[in-house]
Amino acid sequence: MSTQSLTMTLTNDDMRFEAVVGSGHTVVMDNGAGDTGARPSELLGVSLAGCTAMDVISILRKKRQEVARYEVRVTGTQVDAHPHNFTRFDIVHVIEGNAIDPAAVARAIELSCTKYCAVGTTLASGALEIHHAYLI
Repeated sequence: MSTQSLTMTLTNDDMRFEAVVGSGHTVVMDNGAGDTGARPSELLGVSLAGCTAMDVISILRKKRQEVARYEVRVTGTQVDAHPHNFTRFDIVHVIEGNAIDPAAVARAIELSCTKYCAVGTTLASGALEIHHAYLI
């Protein structure tokens, strides 16, 4: 089992945060007031899209599909009341290319959903535990 970690730091007097992830990259977030970064809930959809997109394009390339353009569209449905949790994500894979095999696309998406995408399988499993602690 591996562990992934990041550090999130408040960077101003408002609600702007910077997260430095394990790979060393920085992600900027805010609550919308300063509009300097994505909202945290938006990044959940970004993570899901990125995870499945990387799986699917990798599988399609291995299947020698000539993908000229690939886009993943994610729509998340949130409840209106706090904590505005998501109840559903819809993912649409838009693929353009020469002689794309629909069966290859369907299989690539199926493998991403059931075997490879850590984000999707974590969200769908219902088995995630979240533990909080604090240091002063």
